[in-house]
Amino acid sequence: MKRIAILTSGGDAPGMNAAARAVVRKAIYEGLEVYGINYGFLGLVNGDIHKLELGSVGDKVQRGGTFLYSARYPEFATEEGQLKGIEQLKKHQIDGLVVIGGDGSYHGAEALTKRGFPTIGIPGTIDNDISGTDFTIGFDTALNTVLDALDKIRDTATSHERTFIIEVMGRDAGDIALWSGLAGGAEAILVPEVEFNMEDIVGRLNKRTRTR
Repeated sequence: MKRIAILTSGGDAPGMNAAARAVVRKAIYEGLEVYGINYGFLGLVNGDIHKLELGSVGDKVQRGGTFLYSARYPEFATEEGQLKGIEQLKKHQIDGLVVIGGDGSYHGAEALTKRGFPTIGIPGTIDNDISGTDFTIGFDTALNTVLDALDKIRDTATSHERTFIIEVMGRDAGDIALWSGLAGGAEAILVPEVEFNMEDIVGRLNKRTRTR
């Protein structure tokens, strides 16, 4: 393998730039050429591919988002989209692909692998819903962002003697809600993995209000 490419796909997550930077620097150190693909699988199909040097990632580690940009491209779930992507990879003589992203990105990477093109996935998603790793890239930052907001909301809730309902992201995974709820001292935590009865939740909150 002499030439690899890297792309970021789906929602951006804190740490994507650091992960991409690490891939580029390590690959060049090992004597490989590295190419960046802008706008995820959409850019792959459109041939938006460019060579990356050490200087290309020199100031990226402290920046949020993704310098390779990202885009949703549902058409990559189709055979036509996947074959177009492989055609572009072969056209640029790329031997392997690194995909940084979440669940949808992993499905795209898996599809390429099944079609015989070597692909590696790096779990980059705040949802923490990728198996095979304890914490995905971006989850820790998202968790601490929620906790910072909870600290501020708690002050207002205390001042007005109100109960606040906090909704967080996570798609179909309740990791952000569970971890931030435990760390923030939430009275009740609702996650998609566990069934709940809303009347029980309301009753518990009313009981807490009466005993203040």
